[in-house]
Amino acid sequence: MRAGHPLLMSAVVAAVVMVTTGCGSRSGRADEIVVFAAASLTGAFSDLGAAFTEIDPDTTVTVNVAASSELVAQILDGAPADVFASADPATMTRLTDAGAHATEPVVFARNDSMIVVAAGNPLGITAVDDLANDDLVLVVCTPDAPCGRYAAGIFDRAGIAPTPDSYEANPRAVLNKVALGEADAGIVYTTDVRAAGDAVSGVVIPDDVNIVAEYPIAVTAEAPDPDGARAFVDFVLSPTGQDILAAHGFTSP
Repeated sequence: MRAGHPLLMSAVVAAVVMVTTGCGSRSGRADEIVVFAAASLTGAFSDLGAAFTEIDPDTTVTVNVAASSELVAQILDGAPADVFASADPATMTRLTDAGAHATEPVVFARNDSMIVVAAGNPLGITAVDDLANDDLVLVVCTPDAPCGRYAAGIFDRAGIAPTPDSYEANPRAVLNKVALGEADAGIVYTTDVRAAGDAVSGVVIPDDVNIVAEYPIAVTAEAPDPDGARAFVDFVLSPTGQDILAAHGFTSP
């Protein structure tokens, strides 16, 4: 593993990623748009913010990344967020069931799950069934996080019941454990493995076993900057926004 790999660095830095951006000098706009986004969106939303800067360089977008389950809990506890981008519809439903949304959620991207293994796949893991081997050190996301639910669904479809050696808060933490040699394998998103470059290797999960992750986005009911929030959501859904997401390996809704 090379020191200073960008993905591994992102896994140990603070969860708040600051990028300068905005979208015009409309009346009533604040100077900041706060976006709560699933951890798997870290790189993509950083680039979305940078591209959004071209529209309004006078506004700052703060992207707070963590597990979707953590983020929605923070919002429901009163954390100031303009936009919520979740890694699954179920977590977004927690927001809408509480009436904490100002716009109806819209799916803006999709993602596949993938087995992550050490670079070069030294243990020769080729299928989900291999993860049932008790000799493997297996890590997955916590059951309440979207990536944890996706992993559980994949194991169920594959007809196996492995016992993970640890549960991590988000897929970046799972990937980091594998990259550092603290685990043999884990379940993350395809985009996470792609972003890691040669720090890890990925094993494709067949379509009949895999579960496609859907990412919904919405403006929150208590958005400090509702106009800016709507503008950011529109940008994510725009052709330019979709191109940026595709460049990170996400597929269109």
